[in-house]
Amino acid sequence: MTPMKQTLLLFSVLLVMSCGNKKSSNQKLLSDSSGNINNLSVVIENNLWEGNVGEAIREVLAAPVDGLPQDEPLFNMSQIPPAVFSGFATHNRTVLKIEKGGEASVKIASDVYAQPQKVVLVSGKTDTEIIQQIQENAQKIVAAFKSEEIKEKQRRIKLSLHKNNTLKEKLGITLNFPTAYRIAKEEDKFYWIRKDIATGTTNLMVFELPFSAIKKGDSLVDQIIKLRDSIGQAHIPGPTEGTYMITEEAYAPAVFETIIDNKPAIETKGLWDVKNAFMSGPFINYIIEDKINNRLLVIEGFAFAPSVEKRDYMFELEAIIRSLKIGD
Repeated sequence: MTPMKQTLLLFSVLLVMSCGNKKSSNQKLLSDSSGNINNLSVVIENNLWEGNVGEAIREVLAAPVDGLPQDEPLFNMSQIPPAVFSGFATHNRTVLKIEKGGEASVKIASDVYAQPQKVVLVSGKTDTEIIQQIQENAQKIVAAFKSEEIKEKQRRIKLSLHKNNTLKEKLGITLNFPTAYRIAKEEDKFYWIRKDIATGTTNLMVFELPFSAIKKGDSLVDQIIKLRDSIGQAHIPGPTEGTYMITEEAYAPAVFETIIDNKPAIETKGLWDVKNAFMSGPFINYIIEDKINNRLLVIEGFAFAPSVEKRDYMFELEAIIRSLKIGD
């Protein structure tokens, strides 16, 4: 090989290495995001935050979570003036930015200042336009932030997964829950899974039903209540003989349609109590249409945590439930 060819070859190798390093460097430009689950940074001028725009934001993003015994907000919010939104302040996992002066719009972006991250930009020429964008896109904005937080909670759960269970063998499913949980009851195809917390327990139960067990219609809520009460009587005993978990009669559950593992599901949020005993708490129940296996799969999370806030406990249970995968 001539000296000229050697020089050209060396230059080519260095060029390829330089491009590769540049690409790698660009990939590393974004810092890791940070922040507690369900903590939202709101980048907005002080006067807007203290006025009607701020009120509209709070009505949507600090609205009470469905199915809890006390009002707790969807997100804890921290306001940051745009002038100081730099450096570490930009690293929060969820960011809402309000910009006055541009065309009225809502834009959702990922990994803008850090990763993983979800940023929602709301703009408008006037306060009225901004408020209108927030109100008209409320569901989309909440869903964007919530899905990001669900993913982050699931990522943390995967760091210490419970693996000693027979859910796949008995029910044909996988479910990601932490090692802090234990199998409290396993009877045929019914599972009760529990975790001790400082003031009580968080719980999951999983079981299957015939596909025709629930029929959609005007009586859907009544059907779900009867189902829960029968399962509670059979499997979830209270502190003394003859007591068991039932659905709180004075609080009508909220029912929604949703998707779990790409399958249609009925989501129910409400309160449970114990028949003939002073115990109660929130629950979130999913009845999943598993047509491939000709069954309904039911999975529920419920918490007993008296005298403390329960939003984060129920959020963890929902994140676990949404990790469910059903085999064919």
